Amino acid sequence: MSEAKPVILKIGGSVITNKDGELAARTEVINRLAEEIQKAQVQNLVIVHGGGSFGHPTAQKYGIKEGLREETQKVGFAETHHVMTVLNGLVMDSLVWHNIPAISVAPSCCVITENGRIKTFEDAVFKSYLKMGFVPVLYGDATLDGKLGFTVLSGDQLVSHLAITLGAKKIIIGVDTDGLYDADPKVEKTAKMYARLTVSELEKIKTKLGGSTAADVTGGMLGKVSELIPAIAQGIPVTMVNAAKPNRVYKALMGEAVEGTVIRKE
Repeated sequence: MSEAKPVILKIGGSVITNKDGELAARTEVINRLAEEIQKAQVQNLVIVHGGGSFGHPTAQKYGIKEGLREETQKVGFAETHHVMTVLNGLVMDSLVWHNIPAISVAPSCCVITENGRIKTFEDAVFKSYLKMGFVPVLYGDATLDGKLGFTVLSGDQLVSHLAITLGAKKIIIGVDTDGLYDADPKVEKTAKMYARLTVSELEKIKTKLGGSTAADVTGGMLGKVSELIPAIAQGIPVTMVNAAKPNRVYKALMGEAVEGTVIRKE
């Protein structure tokens, strides 16, 4: 049983799915990432993955994030959760095949939000798994909400909440760009990447970080970074790397020098 501080790995939905398609998983990328995770042998690892072309289009179609307004949305809530379990199943397949003792934890079963923010997280079982050396795997999900009836809980909010609650050693964010840029590198060819940032510098550049170009109900890169600020402010460093490129996640997990953006408190 390990008492090392947890490491939280977030794998973006844009990495493990094709965001322009619908229900389009990138199984070869999922398998490669599982291989890198297995090779790194990190103690006390928590994995969170995004929804990509599974969760976002369905949630958008039914207006799940905005809350319960009509009965027909309930099927949409169920469908959003279901497609996320399908994507999670593909991730779990790969992790377990790579001999990782991964356990799926559905946020919709243990989290209740209020106005979209985590209010309660029944984490006793989750913490027991972690303490026993299992690797809990969570994901962005449709959750019940005290004010809205229900909403969408982003994987990024989960990451920040877990990092603060568990006193994480570090957060690794796997995205589909080389790091954090001063403009969208997929649109602006002259976009410059930040290698290192502090919280105060991050606050200043936040306005430059746009939303997402694909269907994304959780606010794109700006939403991602805004969610992480409370954890970074508590002294938990964040490394953002390109998970679509081989060995970047492995190096970040190992604490090796890797191309990407490191964000620290100061």
